[in-house]
Amino acid sequence: MNYLAHALLASESPEVMVGGLMGDFVKGRVPPDLPASIRHGIVMHRRIDTFTDTHELVLASKRLVSPGRRRFAGIMVDVFFDHFLARHWQRYSCNSLPQFTSDVYRILYRHWLVLPTRLRRILPFMAGEDWLASYCDIQAIHASIDGISLRRLRRENSLYQGANELERRYSEFEQHFFQFFPQLVDFVQAQDNIDRSSTG
Repeated sequence: MNYLAHALLASESPEVMVGGLMGDFVKGRVPPDLPASIRHGIVMHRRIDTFTDTHELVLASKRLVSPGRRRFAGIMVDVFFDHFLARHWQRYSCNSLPQFTSDVYRILYRHWLVLPTRLRRILPFMAGEDWLASYCDIQAIHASIDGISLRRLRRENSLYQGANELERRYSEFEQHFFQFFPQLVDFVQAQDNIDRSSTG
């Protein structure tokens, strides 16, 4: 899953949310000097990624991607699913999407000192352009995928214009998301229950 999903799934507390959004920027051992709730958020981010990457519905979505781009299918499906989450936001949250994303940016800025350098670097752009809420617009998905292709991947790649894959098989990706996301929510709740019982 991408930023918006990780933020929603970690919204039990501000610190857990910070950890959930730091997950893509912290590799290897979780720094032991971070607050416990932030460390928990990073761990949950990794659990979510493992659950997602091995789930049959996600694997089925990856198979919808054209063979020439399939090596990047994981990146694309993560972003595509954030599009569906944003587009159907009211199914999954009582708060409006603009209010939620505004709260996310405020929480991140409040924890600026613990953020990894790369997250600090992109946060002003993320907040200024409201990346998270923009995912409901398919043109923002084009921009996001193309940005990953041009800025994050070091060599020439076939990810550029990868959002065409979403438009080509839109309803099929959407149905996979509708079936998958409630299962992911249940997984996160079950993991939280296990964690609470083991520390209680």
